[in-house]
Amino acid sequence: MTLLLEGKKAFISGGSRGLGKALCEVFAREGADVAFNYHSDEVAAQDTLRRIEQHGVKGMAFKVSVIDKVAIKGMVADIIANFGKIDILVNNAAINKADSFATTTEKAWLNVIDTNVNGLYYITKPFFKHMLRQRSGNILNITSIGAIRALPTSVHYATSKAAVLGFTKCLSREAGQFGVTVNGIAAGIYDTDLGHSLPDKFTSMYELWCTKGRLGKPQDLAEFAAFMVSDRNTYMTGEVITIDGGTVV
Repeated sequence: MTLLLEGKKAFISGGSRGLGKALCEVFAREGADVAFNYHSDEVAAQDTLRRIEQHGVKGMAFKVSVIDKVAIKGMVADIIANFGKIDILVNNAAINKADSFATTTEKAWLNVIDTNVNGLYYITKPFFKHMLRQRSGNILNITSIGAIRALPTSVHYATSKAAVLGFTKCLSREAGQFGVTVNGIAAGIYDTDLGHSLPDKFTSMYELWCTKGRLGKPQDLAEFAAFMVSDRNTYMTGEVITIDGGTVV
């Protein structure tokens, strides 16, 4: 049976941990060569690289911040030079800070918005231009149910993830005429470092709200994401699919 992503070339932002690590491993298992960036954890990045390469595909890791415009351009050029093209971009990298709006500092606000919104722009732009030239490509943006529901999450995080919704839907219209697909996933709360940055009381309540009765496992999202960016997903664009275990709030 043909693998979902056989022969594809993918880039995943924030690939050293959590959802990003699972995405890298599942995409590699499904036949894609996978490149990713990470912020600082060399040990975790090498583990992701090992997990990619154990599936017999190529892997590339870059210690590059999503808000370092100059380094990103060099990274993209390096990936294309080695892979020959890029078929798939997954915008996964994001940060959150447990905070209330009343006590949020301007520094904290700008840090979250810069990483989660401006970083989305800086990463997407060079890959998008490459996809336009090749008249094909698939972009998947990871947002959050915190962007669409009144959950007790940080306002700056919810705001940044709401921006990802608009980015996804509007970019899909522009991209479609060039053969490029753009979709999103609104993630629930997952058993990751980012998920555990939320208050313990909230994650415990989430398990009660959630039909599945647990936090998500990163692989839960990664398995569906592999289908979303594959050639078998032929008639979906501009959509944001919720994967949250069936929350009832």
